Amino acid sequence: MVTPKMNVLTRVGSLGLALVVAGALVNVAHAQTQNAAEHTTHAHHAKAKSHKGKAGKSTGKSSHAHHAVAATHRTKVHPSKAAVHPVVHADAEPAKVSFGQMAGLHNTQDPLALKSSVAYVLDQDTNEVLLNKNSDAVLPIASITKLMTAMVVNEANLPMDETLTVAQDDVDTEKFSRSRLRVGTQLTRGEMLHLALMSSENRAAHALGRYYPGGLTAFVSAMNAKAKSLGMNDTRYVEPTGLSSQNQSSARDLATLVKAAYKVPLIRELTTSPQYEVEVGHRPMEFHTTNQLVRSPEWNIGLQKTGYITEAGQCMVMQAKLAGRKLIMVLLDSAGKYSRIGDAERIRKWLLTGQPQAAAHGIRSTAG
Repeated sequence: MVTPKMNVLTRVGSLGLALVVAGALVNVAHAQTQNAAEHTTHAHHAKAKSHKGKAGKSTGKSSHAHHAVAATHRTKVHPSKAAVHPVVHADAEPAKVSFGQMAGLHNTQDPLALKSSVAYVLDQDTNEVLLNKNSDAVLPIASITKLMTAMVVNEANLPMDETLTVAQDDVDTEKFSRSRLRVGTQLTRGEMLHLALMSSENRAAHALGRYYPGGLTAFVSAMNAKAKSLGMNDTRYVEPTGLSSQNQSSARDLATLVKAAYKVPLIRELTTSPQYEVEVGHRPMEFHTTNQLVRSPEWNIGLQKTGYITEAGQCMVMQAKLAGRKLIMVLLDSAGKYSRIGDAERIRKWLLTGQPQAAAHGIRSTAG
């Protein structure tokens, strides 16, 4: 069946435009955490071991399916009646919202009732668009950024066994996100890349950029040059982690990036690794993937990356074999801690059953 595009495509080019669209009612505050919040909730100290190890990627099943249609509140605080001081009315701190929420993208309806304001599903081989929801909107992309970081590191042909040291410059002073890699931690470039892609380790990603020939400035220039060479005209990078909301792209551009990154075996391997152990000092430390679908037997994922900062919402990109096809899936600005996983499952069920209504109502909401 023909898969029509959604008829609402909204473009948000900058914070200024987003604020205008929202009527300048909401003031975006600093996000508390970025992807460090993702990987720290999954990472645990491992029991002492005598060697490093890494687990391979999970495999899943693929099956054939039919095609379906694509698809302030002001709070006042009153003192006690017994108080002798005048009543003071204090405004509650505004809720932190994403750029997509400010632009009204969540008002866009789709047949699957997705929690993501942006969704894009593309056949990797034929370029047929199966699902298109606000795919041209330009939004912050959080740690999806790290896919481009990996592309630049890979193309630089730098030795993966070279030791890199986490420095004070790698500490997040924008979102103040946490990291298990303390200043002074020494890991190889390959280990840093593994943690950046699998566990979304921000200090590892920043160190990779800092150790690039010419330093961080040259690295960011290489990121933007690579985006331009791929035809990613809606994309701009200012740093290698995704902590900055100025790292922005569209779903269409990110699908292009996933296609390009999928051609690199190392990136495929590291993004789909469920866990990995490194020695920090003389102590083994185990890290885990930020994407629980990697471990699911129902998914056959060839590449993935997650991301989160407040301005971007919950984000995820994947390449997966599903319903007998190789698909690229982009979900941006999903509202709720687990909603991007729920949306991916809705899309999977829709592709397998051909019934958008069943997909929309047959999955229990896990939005946080």
